[in-house]
Amino acid sequence: MTPLDDHSQQRRQIFFPVVIATVLLTIISMIGGYLLSERRRTLPKPTSTSTTSVSTSTSTTASAESSSTSVGLPTDGPCPAHTQDEAKAAGADGEVSKVFKAVTDKSVVWICQDEAGRLFYHGNKGGEGAEWVEGVTALFLTDVEKLSDGGFRAVANSDNTVFLVNRERLVIRKSSGKEEVQEVVGN
Repeated sequence: MTPLDDHSQQRRQIFFPVVIATVLLTIISMIGGYLLSERRRTLPKPTSTSTTSVSTSTSTTASAESSSTSVGLPTDGPCPAHTQDEAKAAGADGEVSKVFKAVTDKSVVWICQDEAGRLFYHGNKGGEGAEWVEGVTALFLTDVEKLSDGGFRAVANSDNTVFLVNRERLVIRKSSGKEEVQEVVGN
């Protein structure tokens, strides 16, 4: 009597298909986990949550004072007093809070948001420690645009100079086409 005499059907080996399925599921899970971690790494790390969900790749820095507005992007504390004054003069709703800050060897740029979610650009030649004199060393711009790459775009109405800033560089593009690129060294 052979083993097949006891059974009416031949048993198929399922060991190898189960191992292959397990390996494939493991690989798919690892790829999914990697992609999720990369996405999380490139998203901003808000210090508090905002009621409006925004997908960006702008990084923010944490500080002891963190806050959030009810509209717009996650914020990280109030903007400096000189920026508060300029924003108030430009018609900002309430206090303006820091959304983004970039420091280069030549400049510092603050992107701030009022309580209505409106964005403002405030930059200064010479860096943070230099004197802020509007129209001379400092420039305050309204109607800042959030870009899909996580950066911000502002245009000076006086001469149509475009200011592009992200976590890697500040680009100042004159209406003549001349560009100045400053690498970000801190925030």
